[in-house]
Amino acid sequence: MKHWPRLHDSYIASVVLTSVLLAWGVLLGLDVVLAFAGEMSNVGQGAYTVNHAIAATGLTIPSRAYGLFPTASVIGVLLGLGQLAASSELTALRALGLSRRRLGVSAVLMLLVLTALMVVNGETLAPWGDERAQDIKSVRHSDMVVSRYSGLWAREGGMFLNARSGEPKQRGNDRWLELRGVRLFEFAEDGRLRSVANVDVAEHRAGHWLLHGVERTTFDAKSVRRSKVGEERWNSRLDESALASSVTKPGNMASSDLRASIDYRKRNSLESADFESVYWSRWFYPLNVLALCLAAIPFAFGSLRSGGYGKRVFVGIVFALGFWVLQLVFSRLAGIYRFDFRVAYALPPLIMLAVSYLMFRRRSS
Repeated sequence: MKHWPRLHDSYIASVVLTSVLLAWGVLLGLDVVLAFAGEMSNVGQGAYTVNHAIAATGLTIPSRAYGLFPTASVIGVLLGLGQLAASSELTALRALGLSRRRLGVSAVLMLLVLTALMVVNGETLAPWGDERAQDIKSVRHSDMVVSRYSGLWAREGGMFLNARSGEPKQRGNDRWLELRGVRLFEFAEDGRLRSVANVDVAEHRAGHWLLHGVERTTFDAKSVRRSKVGEERWNSRLDESALASSVTKPGNMASSDLRASIDYRKRNSLESADFESVYWSRWFYPLNVLALCLAAIPFAFGSLRSGGYGKRVFVGIVFALGFWVLQLVFSRLAGIYRFDFRVAYALPPLIMLAVSYLMFRRRSS
């Protein structure tokens, strides 16, 4: 008899998993179809073809799956448990001695594995796919790479960098960022201009910059000196990810790049709220999925016992949208009033978990 609870756990987990995968597949399919339709409207611009549209859409599937998983999870949990409640299977399991809490844990157990996979996906495949998709879309305009870097400005301490154009380079497994038409302005602590350097090409290599064709004008207290150097190494903490943050959406960056961008911006007294918001949303992603699903489970024991799939899907969408609005409000408040984004992202799931706990207690009493 002691083996029965394990069988019940497996059965509930399989039903919920099937429902989650079904809801996830439908939502993802609709999103991909709509995205592909949007890409097709760009076919014919520059060298952009149907094959480019297919590739660009396909490469964004990992990030789309990552974004839709929380919504699919709560809808799937409601569909699966609602189906068991409608067929009185949950009532039978309760009669065997399984508590509501045990049934709820069984329902979300399998979701932990999927959530872990999505966290890994959000740090690997999703940003990689988004980056490759942007590269493919750049063929719409021949000057896309130039326009991304034209007028690029960056700061590292008292050094300001300006580049007219640039592009990522690759030779075999070696990849680097190459900037052309670079000017480096060095300022003293009192605001005095120390030097101006015109650089033909600046290449970001591992841990440093390699400057080619350097013409530097140095302003001393009572004189001006000019010098030319064919090649010069620049040991700067201004790395490729920091520059990429100026032209890449924070949502398309991996957490490691976001952390580097946040450190760079704080180091130089620049605004970092957008990057902090995305960075901490990644860390609270698993808790968000868990809180959404647990908060929705009490409905399966009550209001969803009767009613069809439409009602369950509707409740799931309402939960997901409500949570999204709550999280959006707190994150915006954190950006406006400058309080910790960790607090902003912790409050919504904690509120949802508190609601779930109170509803469990009320329905169990």
